[in-house]
Amino acid sequence: MTRARLVAWHVFKESVRDRVLFAIAGFALVLVAASVLIGQITAGQDVKIIKDIGLATLELSGVLMAVFIGVGLVSREIERRSIYSVLAKPVHRWEFVVGKYAGLVGTIVLNLVLMTVALFLLLAWLEGKMPDPGLLKGVVLILAELALLTAVALFFSTFSSSGILSAGLTLGVFVVGLFSEDLRGFSGIVSSPVLASAVRAIGVVVPAFSAFDIKADVVNGRPPVPWAYVAMTVLYACFYVSALVGGAVAVFSRREFK
Repeated sequence: MTRARLVAWHVFKESVRDRVLFAIAGFALVLVAASVLIGQITAGQDVKIIKDIGLATLELSGVLMAVFIGVGLVSREIERRSIYSVLAKPVHRWEFVVGKYAGLVGTIVLNLVLMTVALFLLLAWLEGKMPDPGLLKGVVLILAELALLTAVALFFSTFSSSGILSAGLTLGVFVVGLFSEDLRGFSGIVSSPVLASAVRAIGVVVPAFSAFDIKADVVNGRPPVPWAYVAMTVLYACFYVSALVGGAVAVFSRREFK
């Protein structure tokens, strides 16, 4: 595990220095600032709008980080042919994959924490008191969602040498996952049992990213989202992350590089 931690630390440092990361973080801060201006022209709804846009900004910036940095975790090493020097070192392939994943998740956590602190300070300044701690439930599920999306990006990165293809597949899974609940109920819309079964199977297999979206609930506070739901959804994400990272390790361990 020591070697996996070293790989993770290297990815963390490289990602923090990445210009794409700073561009996304800057974009997120601009959106949060813009939410203040939008709130000023909406009488009596300024704080609620800022909460809503702030959480959406956290999610959007994290998705961009997970996809456009995550798909290059392995494929970029292959394109640069630096994978040969890495594998020549006493590093097991599973340590390389796990370290890559942990490093990017650590980067996303750091950025999410910093932007969350900025959002909470802004809300505290506007309300004159500390924000509703229930917002943390939304942040926790956004983090779990991004950890799962990063695992999806890593999985596609291990067997595809094309970053564009990996990004497209990752975004495709994410979009389908947002509608997974609708896909599972697709049988009530079509008459073809074969098509209904196929679509329902896709809805079951693809991670249900829609389950992580509680922004409207925590912003409005009615009904309150129980911590038990948050815990169960986080466990759901952990299950999928374990399966995807395990699959990425299996694919990468059997891949030949020429």
